[in-house]
Amino acid sequence: MPKIHALADVKSTRIGKNTRVWQFAVVFDGAVIGENCNICAHTLVENGVTVGNNVTIKSGVFLWEGTVVADNVFIGPNATFTNDVMPRSKVYPESFSGITIKQGASIGANATILPGVTIGEKAMVGAGAVVVSDVPDRAVVVGNPAKVIRYLS
Repeated sequence: MPKIHALADVKSTRIGKNTRVWQFAVVFDGAVIGENCNICAHTLVENGVTVGNNVTIKSGVFLWEGTVVADNVFIGPNATFTNDVMPRSKVYPESFSGITIKQGASIGANATILPGVTIGEKAMVGAGAVVVSDVPDRAVVVGNPAKVIRYLS
């Protein structure tokens, strides 16, 4: 059974056992969150988001429709995810361009991930990086725009 703080707003019933959802987190009805996750304070998980098992989502992270987070992913504080290629007030796309974070990847604090990007398995995105294109498996990317600086063995 998940542990949900009394000050969290959790509508989804699809949250795995031993997952902790902390105060001021918002989880929409259509969100799916796996087992043994840590959803920290001041986070949002929108409808149409899937989060795997053993995932850590630090404070200040908002996951928008279409985002898929695989198992064993770490998302650092205030990482920014986007899903609309041409955002305009009150103008909505036919479908959103979700972000995919593959198994074992880590996203550093304040990184920004643009719509439709895939972060590869066990890749690392440096703090503050702006990711404008797909990141290969085991790549370490930093900067704006994010560039590969090395690969993890």
